[in-house]
Amino acid sequence: MRVIALLALFAALLPAQNPAETAILVAVEKQSEPSIELLEKLVNLNSGTFNPAGVRTVAQLLQREFEALGFTTRLSPMDAVQRGPHLIAEHKGNGGKPILLIGHIDTVFEPSSPFQRFERKGSSAVGPGTSDMKGGVVVILAALKGLKEAGQLARLPLSIMLTGDEEAPGRIAATPNYSRQEMVTLAKQARAALSFEGGHKGVGHDYATTARRGYTGWELRSTGKVGHSGQVFSASAGFGAIYEISRIISAFEQTLKEPNMTFNVGLLLGGGSVKADADGAATVDGKPNIIAGQSLARGEIRALTQEQVSRMKDRMYAIVARSLPGTKSEITFEDGGAPMPPTAGNRRLLKLLSESSQAAKLGEIVELDPMLRGAGDISYIAAYVDCLDGLGVVGAGSHAVGESVELASLSKQAKRAALLLHRLIP
Repeated sequence: MRVIALLALFAALLPAQNPAETAILVAVEKQSEPSIELLEKLVNLNSGTFNPAGVRTVAQLLQREFEALGFTTRLSPMDAVQRGPHLIAEHKGNGGKPILLIGHIDTVFEPSSPFQRFERKGSSAVGPGTSDMKGGVVVILAALKGLKEAGQLARLPLSIMLTGDEEAPGRIAATPNYSRQEMVTLAKQARAALSFEGGHKGVGHDYATTARRGYTGWELRSTGKVGHSGQVFSASAGFGAIYEISRIISAFEQTLKEPNMTFNVGLLLGGGSVKADADGAATVDGKPNIIAGQSLARGEIRALTQEQVSRMKDRMYAIVARSLPGTKSEITFEDGGAPMPPTAGNRRLLKLLSESSQAAKLGEIVELDPMLRGAGDISYIAAYVDCLDGLGVVGAGSHAVGESVELASLSKQAKRAALLLHRLIP
């Protein structure tokens, strides 16, 4: 057993595939403690999505970090949608088509949250945004700093966009994707896009994301004839709005299921009359001896491809159209985040990442089940460029008090990213 342990240790110390990559790994390793220190600074600056001033402060701190690496930077204002700015950083390198790196600097924790400070706890740390996703931003910087120290950054053409409103994108009714227009422009100019949302850890291997499901919201309204409950189901009174909406939701559950798609009802009301605001605040009245006149349901579809979304819509329209006697129903849809379907190009990036990870003696990277990821910023650009996500830190408790990061994953993910970028140099 002792011989096996020594052989394993020797294998772990073997150099990467060439001297340049060995130098990169050594340089990234030097960033381990500075990365934790930078993460602490970022986490202790509140940048809740609805705190534009805080988002701006974080963006300005990161501007200085990227400029020290030779990037040109600018802040893209989002005042029109009451959000903090996006940070854009660009590095011309050898002048080829750039690789686009994306992430976000906002968190779900507003200044009113009791969860505000970074606290180191042995091999992990807790704090708002530690894993989602200020840790991912630090991974980007650690990888770039390692590349620069190893003399490998100068040739690398890069574009970086860190959004200030990923957790709740600012919207204009006439231009729903207003705050992602610049990201789309950068993606169309890039030859690959890498997102540093949180990574997933497995047993004997880790994961990266080649596909993310998008989401589509829906609202269903049913009406019926108000009358005495003793006449329910009769030819004159009909079934009422609650039975009608129950029929539809039951039919959805019975007939819509398919792989990589989920269907959810998040709000359901029924009675004499119902009212619901856009944010879900609602009122309802009714009596047990009166047939319900109104009902309302809201939910969402999570799907892997746009074709799947279109198919679900057609099937839902058909179910809604078959109204019970004395009732009428209508369903409407609101497109949200687009899906990021798995593609051959995305899988090529995954293969290259896995090879880079194995060269760094960090194990294989395999494809994450898309059912384990929701929508994200990269979905906005998946139609224009090969994409890979999940290159950020490993953590737990995202979006909840106690959110944490495994500190060793900062260096681990930075090494993988640095070697991947090096292998992508044209």
